[in-house]
Parts: sequence; C-alpha cells; structure tokens
Amino acid sequence: MSSSALGIGVAVFVLGLCLGSFLNVVITRLPVMLMHHWRHEARTALELPIEHSSRFNLATPGSLCPRCEQPIAWHDNLPLIGWIKRRGRCANCQTTISPQYPLIELMGGLLALAVTLLHGLSISSLFIYAACMTLLALAVIDFRTYLLPDVLTLPLLWAGLLYQLVFQPFLLTNAVVGAMAGYLILWSFFWTFKLLTGKEGMGYGDFKLLAALGAWLGWTFLPLLLLLSAGLGAIVGIIAQASFPRLRGAPLPFGPFLAIAGWVCLLVGNDLMAVYLSYP
Repeated sequence: MSSSALGIGVAVFVLGLCLGSFLNVVITRLPVMLMHHWRHEARTALELPIEHSSRFNLATPGSLCPRCEQPIAWHDNLPLIGWIKRRGRCANCQTTISPQYPLIELMGGLLALAVTLLHGLSISSLFIYAACMTLLALAVIDFRTYLLPDVLTLPLLWAGLLYQLVFQPFLLTNAVVGAMAGYLILWSFFWTFKLLTGKEGMGYGDFKLLAALGAWLGWTFLPLLLLLSAGLGAIVGIIAQASFPRLRGAPLPFGPFLAIAGWVCLLVGNDLMAVYLSYP
C-alpha cells in the first residue's frame, strides 16, 4: 500500500470516528427528544398546562456524565481516545460509562473504511456511507427503545430514491417498486399474524425501514434482505433465550437485523446476489 493510500485510509477512519461520536448523540438524545415532543402534543390535545423544561436537543446541553451531570472535558470527549484514556469511567464520579460510545465510534470509522475500499472516494460513496450510518443509528435505537423514528426512516427512504435518480436512473423504477413492495410485504405479514394470533408481531417502523432498503437496493433484493434478517434474528433469538432464561418470551426487535442485512447488501450486495442466485 502506498503512503498516499495509507494517509487517505487514516483520514477516512478518523473522520468516521468523529461522525460516530456525533451518531452517539443522535442515538442517545433523539428518543428523549421525541418523548418530550409527544408529551407536549398530548398535554396540548388534553388542554393541560404546558410543562416548561430546559432546552434539550442534539446540541444543547453539552456532553455530561449521565450520573453526576458534570460536563465532560473536550480531551475526554475525543472519539475512542477519551474513553480509553479514562478507562471507561467518568473523570469526576468514576461511574462506568457505557461501552456503546466507543463501539459506535469504532463502527463509524470501520464503515467509512469499508465504503471507501469497496466503492472508492466519490459523492455516491458519501450517500452509501450516510445510509450505513443511519442504519446503525436505527439499529441501536430500536434495540434500546423498540422505536424506529420516522425522522430517520423516511429521509432514508427518500435519500434512496434520490440516490437512484442521480447515480442509477435506469434503476429508478426498480427502486420505486422496491419501496412499495418492501412496505407491503411486512404490512401484510403484520396483519396476517395479528388476525391469526391476536398479537402484533412487529411495528410500523419495520415496514418503513424495509421500504427504505427497497428504495436503496430495488425490489430484486427484498427476498435476500428478508432471508438474511430473518435468519440472523432467529439465530440471535435462539441463542439469547437459551443463554438468558429471563428473556424467554420477551419481544425481540426486528429493526437491528434489517439494518445489518441492509449494511451487507449496500456494501457487497452485488457479489452476494450472484452467490444467492447461483445457489441451486
């Protein structure tokens, strides 16, 4: 590997770490922001007094320890380095800080490297990387809260259609059909399961997420996406329930497995599809 290629790789990885750090903010704060918004709407609809609270968004307040609420110094907030330097603990109260933070930062860097190596440095690669990072945020949010926010799934869907329009206009029809079919497949499964069992097997966010992936990949990838996500979900579910009896009967979010299948297909989908179609 040449020195210039190595330098580009390091720069891409570091930039990915920084974007992963921002993604942690989105993952942590967006569900809280949505809850505040829904609570405000509910109180307005019920004509109850509006609750006034301090400003809370992606920028305000700054990074704080979740326990002692002490501001985190800039040098302790450096992606990956700050967590390692403090050995995963708050500098003030020594509370353990979740390993989620360095893991998401590391994923941001690794995804940036993967997209660059597989798709090169281009505007289309930026689109693919943004889609991968959005899927990462959705996977973690769904795992933690059982939410797939519209504020992420719907822009992901429209971005997929825009990507096809700009970079692969000959596949735009395929993408539009993919978005419609992706939604309808899980919508049909949801209602069939509910009519047969009286239970809801998944949420509407899953429909929108598969629709978004259909927009990015086209309808031809939908069977492969469902096979990968359902297979991975089944394996993880069996292992989790066998290892942790308290999880038996607990619902398992489907969004993270759809997101992982989406990463795989966005990064190496054409090669994987060739293998899938060649299998007897």
